[in-house]
Amino acid sequence: MTSTESLNGKGLALVPRTDTAQTLKDFKSDQEVRWCPGCGDYAILAAVQSFLPELGLRRENIVFVSGIGCSSRFPYYLNTYGFHSIHGRAPAIATGLASSRPDLSVWVITGDGDALSIGGNHLIHALRRNVNLNILLFNNRIYGLTKGQYSPTSEVGKITKSTPMGSLDKPFNPISLALGAEAGFVARTIDSDRKHLQSVLREAAAHRGTSLVEIYQNCNIFNDNAFEALKDPATRDDITVKLEHGRPIVFGTGDNEKAVRLSPYGGVEVVRRSEVADSEILVHDAHNPDPSLAFALSRLDDPAFEHVPIGIFRSIDRPAYDQLMREQMEAATADKGKGDLRDLLLAGDTWRIG
Repeated sequence: MTSTESLNGKGLALVPRTDTAQTLKDFKSDQEVRWCPGCGDYAILAAVQSFLPELGLRRENIVFVSGIGCSSRFPYYLNTYGFHSIHGRAPAIATGLASSRPDLSVWVITGDGDALSIGGNHLIHALRRNVNLNILLFNNRIYGLTKGQYSPTSEVGKITKSTPMGSLDKPFNPISLALGAEAGFVARTIDSDRKHLQSVLREAAAHRGTSLVEIYQNCNIFNDNAFEALKDPATRDDITVKLEHGRPIVFGTGDNEKAVRLSPYGGVEVVRRSEVADSEILVHDAHNPDPSLAFALSRLDDPAFEHVPIGIFRSIDRPAYDQLMREQMEAATADKGKGDLRDLLLAGDTWRIG
């Protein structure tokens, strides 16, 4: 870091104030964007490209790592460093990068199939370790790249090319999964709401440790209008449960206004606003170190979209894995001095052959 650079809250070097301010154009690559016309990925890409200048980071200090899937084209379209990796392994590759290069802002781009099927194990361990990276999980509830098979988030009964009589699998709830893995930052947004999407990205980028943002994303070819109820003005306000830290959880309009309160069974439930006292309404606390209530809120969601929580479920501070790893290495070096590779290889039990 030079004398003209400063650090942000995550310890990343900011662009010197003497430099020309970066714009959206600086983060667009020269590659032709190639998704199906009308794909929700276009909206997410535009939101990310216009958001990145706000980070104030040099482009060479930003890395996007993707797995396999439609969303995984992302690194090609951003004028930053990128790594188009292998199926489901993006969190593992990003873990190594973030752990060895604390000067980088590392982003993982993945889909519901890539992250929750073959990549499920890598995802949950990245979350529990709290590696300093940001994971954007595009959820279109279908396998798009391989042409329309059901995915780990497809609803029961989903008829696809691979389930002609309807899916029998209970779908994953990515938010519940992340909270169960003790992720420190967990949020959900939607491709068509650019303002909300970018506000969540800002919070995720500022979070120290792993942030997971599920983005509902429309696949207009193989699963069109999967989230139409959340976009249609006739139904949107009556089913979208907006989570805002420190505010009572109330949603709906007119005679259909509803509220969320604690249930007698330890979870939460939706009731009519007119039938509950103000004191009974649950006030959202995203900073609660106990993830129980955040998990309960995630269970309000169901494939039928009767009510869908949107926003930041959890945002807590806890030591990041890469930070703890560096402290451990520094302590070991201070205690024993410079290591010797030969001594390490010959330490413990050894055998001579011949």
